[in-house]
Amino acid sequence: MAWLLAWRQFKSHWHAGELRVLMLALVLAVGSVSAVGFFIERVASALTQQGGQLLGGDLVVGAHHAIPSTFELQAQQYHLQTITTMEFPSMVLHGELGQLAEIKAVGQGFPLRGNLTISHADGQLQVVNHAPQAGTVWIESKLATALNVKVGGLLQVGETQLKVAAILSQEPSRGGDMFSFAPRLMMHLSDIQATKLIQYGSRVKYQLLLAGKAHDIQRFAAWVKPQLTNGERVEDVSQARPEVKSALEKSQQFLGLSAMVSVILSVVAICLASIPYIANCFNNFALLRCLGASKRLIMRVMLLETLYLSVIAGVLGVVLGLIAQQLLAVMLGHLLLEQLPAFSLSSMPYKPILTGILLSVVTMLAMLWPHLKPLSHVPAMHVLRAENVQPQSHMLFRLWPLFMVLIGMIFWQAHHIKLAISVIVGLMVLVILIAGLTWLVLQGLGRLPKGNTSSMQLGLAGLKRRPILAIAQSIGLSLGLMALILLAFIRSDLMQNWQQSLPADAPNRFVINIQPEQIASIKQFFTHAQIDNTSIYPMIRGRLVAVNNRPFNADQFQDERARKLAEREFNLSIAKQMQSDNQLIAGRWWNESEFSKPFVSIEQGLAETLGLKMGDALTYDIAGTRITLTITSLRKVDWDTMRANFFAVTPPKVLENFSASYITSFYLPPSQEDIMQALIKQHPNLTVIDVAALMQQVRTIMQKMTNAIQFVFIFSLLSGLAVLYAALVATREARVKEATLLRVLGAKQRQVMMAAVTEFSAIGVLAAVPAVIAANILAYYVSVQVLNIPYTLNWQHTVLAVLLAIIAVPAASWLVLRGYLNQPPRQILQSI
Repeated sequence: MAWLLAWRQFKSHWHAGELRVLMLALVLAVGSVSAVGFFIERVASALTQQGGQLLGGDLVVGAHHAIPSTFELQAQQYHLQTITTMEFPSMVLHGELGQLAEIKAVGQGFPLRGNLTISHADGQLQVVNHAPQAGTVWIESKLATALNVKVGGLLQVGETQLKVAAILSQEPSRGGDMFSFAPRLMMHLSDIQATKLIQYGSRVKYQLLLAGKAHDIQRFAAWVKPQLTNGERVEDVSQARPEVKSALEKSQQFLGLSAMVSVILSVVAICLASIPYIANCFNNFALLRCLGASKRLIMRVMLLETLYLSVIAGVLGVVLGLIAQQLLAVMLGHLLLEQLPAFSLSSMPYKPILTGILLSVVTMLAMLWPHLKPLSHVPAMHVLRAENVQPQSHMLFRLWPLFMVLIGMIFWQAHHIKLAISVIVGLMVLVILIAGLTWLVLQGLGRLPKGNTSSMQLGLAGLKRRPILAIAQSIGLSLGLMALILLAFIRSDLMQNWQQSLPADAPNRFVINIQPEQIASIKQFFTHAQIDNTSIYPMIRGRLVAVNNRPFNADQFQDERARKLAEREFNLSIAKQMQSDNQLIAGRWWNESEFSKPFVSIEQGLAETLGLKMGDALTYDIAGTRITLTITSLRKVDWDTMRANFFAVTPPKVLENFSASYITSFYLPPSQEDIMQALIKQHPNLTVIDVAALMQQVRTIMQKMTNAIQFVFIFSLLSGLAVLYAALVATREARVKEATLLRVLGAKQRQVMMAAVTEFSAIGVLAAVPAVIAANILAYYVSVQVLNIPYTLNWQHTVLAVLLAIIAVPAASWLVLRGYLNQPPRQILQSI
């Protein structure tokens, strides 16, 4: 009976128009959140695929032994594409010449993501998405130069000869392993057996590349990780080069912040639009009590009606979000990315749907329940007479369930504990600040001279007559403004930081294997070639074997990246002064008197991954000799600069007894490619690493993410408009009645309108000023502590935000109320 009565009551209230405003607010709120969620899922998936080009696939399972066949079979169960590859070093011969090459054997579908760039005998570059044919190889120009072989020539690879079919110019899957010490030779996997190079004890890196839909990749990754044994690991784009990882992390953090802002705005909009609905619930309660309904039945009816409303609005909002994100993808897909992943019902992400419907249902229940509980103990006559039914002093305290819902939704969307906590603390402080400030202003209004009937006096008097409502509207608008301003400030800082982090002349070449006796000659070569800003750094390779005298190995870590780092050798370096793109996080840098002391400075990310801390004693094995170094500082490295940087740096003289090679990085204009050939001829032992393609990949990701951020920000602005609309509609009925009474008493239409504009102007000021202050403080914390980007106080944006809020709120109130004030008072009285 309760569900049927609730449905009839829902239809009755809908036809009477009482639920339409709240329904519209719910649909707009859920639509905004789900549209942002759907669009973010697609953009994030596309960006992951874009970054996946650095690996040749979306996911890589690597090992130093053959990949178990069960992995590939399971991948096929998840409808994933798979390719097997093998990498190993070997000598390659051409006539009397020989050269160590890094051989990569790939299957016919390689690469699964990205393209290969090759050139034939005519020198014209060609972009292809397939591997070399059986019986042929593609080689890098460095290998062709070292062996003096041209396209069409034959190379001796193991016990077979293979034809050079093309020069390999770009291989996307090498972006994650930039510092390979030998030039690449790519061959077909079917030719491996003929070479007879793979023998017992051969050092071979096996890889299983996978590509497919994002949720299928996630399912396979969740399945395979518990199956991994010693020497096996899973890699994705997040474990690629630090520069790419940094760009993707910042992008995804900002998208998470955008989704979180949409949630905040939507909850505020629903809260404000619920005010008339809660008032109608009180009237329904009284009416049903007078008709003999029990308290329990009434509670069930009201909860069921609220459930009907929230579910219907949630479903409609999700549908609206689907349509909106699809329209945006069609209109803007080619601006954001070459191609957004296809959207279909089978691949529809569940999270935006779940988030939208949960937001609608849970928010409405959290709004209604605290008001119904005390109402059930109030006699019906008191309800009908409105005698202390809802003490205004207690109304704000009954919002705590809604605030708990908001906290939960923030954590749901943030994906970052520090980001979520910082925003929640900012919201709490702002609510207290706005409530206190508005209360003080209202107290001050009581001292204004009485009897003045000017428009300004009437408007300010309206604030005093509705103190709790004024506080609620100020809080709601201020929370919405703060969220939007926070997003705008961080977006501005993020864009500016990205543009500065990778300038056009950022280093695009690395030279390694420099010997100590070659340093002077190479510096002279760079001076003659007019190549500036070249610093040469020493590198000593060592393996971390103990921490605080306890053995250190990969088996003690569960995290895949930590295991990978624990297995590898590190490049230790020596520095008198800290590089300009490094920043001390803890400890201090050494002075000249400490140059010979066994100190070491560790990169912050490495320390966090391996659990290292200040004061730890690290024992390295360098060419069979052990040395123990104490951590005296932690550094944050700006990997975006593309300069040579190191995880571990020691003072001068500490490692002087160990053999070292040297590394340098510099920018080489495209027109000076021949300079590198001259350098190699002068110093044949050098390895020149071209990272121009990798840098272009990073720039591409940044640019596309910049465009995505711009349009996701537009979605958040639409959510902000929903908040403003809900704040105005929440009190429209009361304000129309008040305006009608003033008209009946002789007030002019212009005077009534100016009173309303004055009231909302005051609310706009009360909301805007604290919101801007809180947004700047929160933007500083989020930028510096969460996103790791510099914060710049932008006075122009700050002043503009305040002015827009002060202008937009009263202007919107005029648009909402003008239709009613243009009607004769008698007509309005009859309608209400």
